[in-house]
Amino acid sequence: MAGGSGGATRRGRWPLLEFRHGLVIGKFAPLHRGHLHLLDHALARCERLSVWVYSRPDFPEMPSPLRRGRLRELYPQRLFPGLHLLPDAPNPPMNDEPDAVHRAYVRSVLRGWGVFPDAVFTSEAYGDALAADLGAAHGCVDRARQTVPISGSALRADVHAHRAFLDPLVYAHFVRRVNILGAESTGKSTLTRALGEALGTTWVREYGRDVYEREQGQLNPDHFLEIARGQRALEAEAARTPGVHRWVFCDTDAATTLMWSHLLTGTALPELQALADECRARYAHTFLCDTDLPHEQDGWRANTEVRAVQQAFIRQDLETRGVAYTVLRGSVAERVAQVRARLEAG
Repeated sequence: MAGGSGGATRRGRWPLLEFRHGLVIGKFAPLHRGHLHLLDHALARCERLSVWVYSRPDFPEMPSPLRRGRLRELYPQRLFPGLHLLPDAPNPPMNDEPDAVHRAYVRSVLRGWGVFPDAVFTSEAYGDALAADLGAAHGCVDRARQTVPISGSALRADVHAHRAFLDPLVYAHFVRRVNILGAESTGKSTLTRALGEALGTTWVREYGRDVYEREQGQLNPDHFLEIARGQRALEAEAARTPGVHRWVFCDTDAATTLMWSHLLTGTALPELQALADECRARYAHTFLCDTDLPHEQDGWRANTEVRAVQQAFIRQDLETRGVAYTVLRGSVAERVAQVRARLEAG
C-alpha cells in the first residue's frame, strides 16, 4: 500500500512541520525509488512518521524483516530520528481482499498499537478512503507515477531490466555470485575480469594474493581467516557497486582458502572451516578452470606438478561438498562463451 524516488537526502528536522504523526503502509517489495520519493515527501511534512511493511502472502525471497532492514539502512535512525518502523502484525488479510477489509484491519491493528496518525501518505487510489477511516488527512504523492515511473509489480516481473529504479543496496539482494575456481596458473583471475567486462558487471579479485604478497608468503592460520573474510567483504562490496548487473564474478572462495591453509600451515581455524562450509550454497554457479593453459611462473607460483595436486584437491573438495560445477577449457574467449551459455541456460 505504498508507491512513488529520490534518495534519503533529508537531514534533521524542519522547523515547522504540517503534521504531528504521519503513516505510510506498503509492501516495499522491493523497496524502490518511488517508495523513497513517497517517504521523503512524508518526512518533510511530519514530525514523526510510522512505516508499516506488510503483505500476505509475504515474499519468500525477501520477507518483511529483510525489507524493514533495507529501510533501516537507507533511513538510519541517527539521520532520521522521526521515522519509526512498525512491527509485523498477526494474520493480515490476503492482498486481493477488498479494500474495506484492509481498512478495517489497519484501523484495528493501529488502535491496538496506540498509533493514531493525523496524516496518511500514499500513491494509490485507496488513499482517500483509508485516510478518512483513520480520521486523517491524505497526502497523495505521484499517483500517476510521473516523477518515478515504476511499480513494485513491474520490478518483480523483471528486476534486472528496471534496476535503475533501485538503490544499489536494494539491488544487491538480487545479484547472484558466480564462483571461478582453479589451481595456480589456470587463468581464473584473467577469466574473472574478462567475464565482468564481457557481461557488463562487477568482479572480485583474489584477495588472498594481496595478503600473500603483503606478508612475503609467510602466512599463518590467522592470515587465511583474514583472507576468507576479506574475500567475502569484497563480494558484498561488488554486489552493491553501481554498474553491477545480475552477476558478480568471484575469483576463489573460502573453501579454496581452507585448502591453502592446510597445505601451507598444516591446520585451519574453526571459523574458516565454517566459512568454507557456507560455500555449498553461497554461489549460484561454480566454474573450474582446467589446467589446459600453459603454466606461467610469476615468481610466486609453484611448478606444474604442484598445480596438478592443487587442482586435484579443489576437485575433491567440490565433490565432497556436493557442489555442482562446470569445467572450463580453451582460450579465455572460449571460456567466456562457455560461462555465458551456462548462465543463460539457468
